[in-house]
Amino acid sequence: MIPRYLSVAFSDERRERLHIRRQLFGLLRDGGTVATVLYGTIQLALVIMPSLTALATAAVVSAVHGGPGTSRVVVPLVLLAATLIAAQVCSAIQFPTMLVVQGRIDLAHRERVAEFASRSATITVLERPEVQDLITTASAEPTTWLEKTPGQGATAQLEVAVRYLGLATTAAVLVRFSWWLVPVLFIPAFAYRVLSQRQWLNHFEIWARGIENHRRYQYWSRLAFAPAEGKEIRVFGIDDWISRTGQNHGLTHLAPVWEDDYRSARAKWLESVLVFCPLVFAFLVVGFQTAHGSNSLATETVVLTAAWAVFQTAGSTFDVVIQSAIPVMQAYNKLTDVLCDDEPSRSGTAPSAVTPALTFDKVGFRYPGSERDVFTDLDLEIEPGRLLALVGMNGAGKSTLIKLLAGLYAPTAGHVRADGRDIAEIGYDAWRRELAVVFQDFVRYPLSVRENIALGADADQDALDDAAREAGFLEVLERLPAGWDTPLSKERDGGVDLSGGQWQQVVLARAIYALKRGAKILVLDEPTAHLDVRTEFEVFERLARLARQATVILVSHRLSTVRQADRIVLLEDGRIAESGSHDELMSLGGRYCEMFTIQAERFRSGYDDRLEEGELLP
Repeated sequence: MIPRYLSVAFSDERRERLHIRRQLFGLLRDGGTVATVLYGTIQLALVIMPSLTALATAAVVSAVHGGPGTSRVVVPLVLLAATLIAAQVCSAIQFPTMLVVQGRIDLAHRERVAEFASRSATITVLERPEVQDLITTASAEPTTWLEKTPGQGATAQLEVAVRYLGLATTAAVLVRFSWWLVPVLFIPAFAYRVLSQRQWLNHFEIWARGIENHRRYQYWSRLAFAPAEGKEIRVFGIDDWISRTGQNHGLTHLAPVWEDDYRSARAKWLESVLVFCPLVFAFLVVGFQTAHGSNSLATETVVLTAAWAVFQTAGSTFDVVIQSAIPVMQAYNKLTDVLCDDEPSRSGTAPSAVTPALTFDKVGFRYPGSERDVFTDLDLEIEPGRLLALVGMNGAGKSTLIKLLAGLYAPTAGHVRADGRDIAEIGYDAWRRELAVVFQDFVRYPLSVRENIALGADADQDALDDAAREAGFLEVLERLPAGWDTPLSKERDGGVDLSGGQWQQVVLARAIYALKRGAKILVLDEPTAHLDVRTEFEVFERLARLARQATVILVSHRLSTVRQADRIVLLEDGRIAESGSHDELMSLGGRYCEMFTIQAERFRSGYDDRLEEGELLP
């Protein structure tokens, strides 16, 4: 007797799979009414076609044996020809129609995944490893043959339903002529179906168990062709080592797969028996009856054609495709549960038409999964229209403070306020429209210069020119082959690669452009780390002028350039250790003074702390 908890678990799993099968069937609406109906009609025609062909063939045979005369044969021949032509037409348009339906379903599905992923007001939940895994799986970007998309699963679900309808049609034809053939053919046909599917699923599981070695094999294979890694491969002569390592992972993965292939090939005799014996029995009996006058030749033709169609229809492997698409839908359903109600405060009303005063009110924060508090009872006020510099050692909490200000994380204690209102109350979407942020790990989009700076906003050319000038990017812009329309990627026609410093100027121009489009707070996290000291100083002077129009919050590891800030805040161990102007902090003789003196000595000795990556490559 099966234990109750096992039967419940099995029942729950079965209900989930049935629910997902219905869900896949429902996805067909995303394929478009015309394309989906056309594809369903094609599938229906293809499964009914064997029965129609059998009937048409029987009509031709009956007409031929009915006596001399051409006229009685013409109509059956025309019907048979029309049936065969229709079958060829349906076969020809089946595949492109299927691709259209699958493509539309997958596009709509991925749009929903992207919508759910962006629905979370903060990025806290998105950084959880289990959520990242769900997003990767639900995105349905197959990397192996055993991964199927929702579009493939939906069309396979439709095909299974139509195949069963075809089997019912074939059974009706057999019952009309020789009813006893239904159990004789259908029982072994379904046994054949179960056996073949079991072998497929077993092969599927064996292949899936070695997926980690397969991914490692793919990684080592990509290394052999990657341009960047190609330099070291040649310099260090490690091509043989890379090849051997990749092959070892590939063989480790495929050895049990090949063994199962051999085992399946040896077991094909049973499938052959299940197909061969019923068909031979049916053919012999019907042939014997026809030879002795019990059946007509037309009846024999119908029965033999329909009998073969039973095994053709039952032997389809569409259920395997559905099984491969189920993990995608499982991940999608779990993702919706996780993300739907993650953060209620997304939209709202902007705080005011003027630059707001910012306040960190006893803010505490701890990263999810961490046991260490980054901030505890942090109090900080930022006056509007001022330039505030945040400095400190790595890990002091500078970048975390900016992410809290941008509403990317919610404080675990306390509040971040704008003009006295909690930014969560304002609404994160509305609040972020007040900000222009340059993160240290900024994104390099493979788009044109104009698109990289405007980022989907209306392109005001005058504002773009001003932003490029204030970011110090105009000189680079003049060297680009297509100016503002130059793609910033060597992978695009006419594209170029930029150095780290040049990219930093692009991203700085991006933030300044947002400022000119209405943002009131400019936040810059190490915006000049790739620039030399002189260029950084020039950029900083421009930022100081921008502070007259908006609040500027600057994070920098170089203390020599932040000395002109209206106020400098030194963070240390998640707290404000010192605060004041450069002169005030130097007079204090504390930690800031010590750090500034060390950096000044290093600069005088010729040390260059730029993070450079190369020059503009046309």
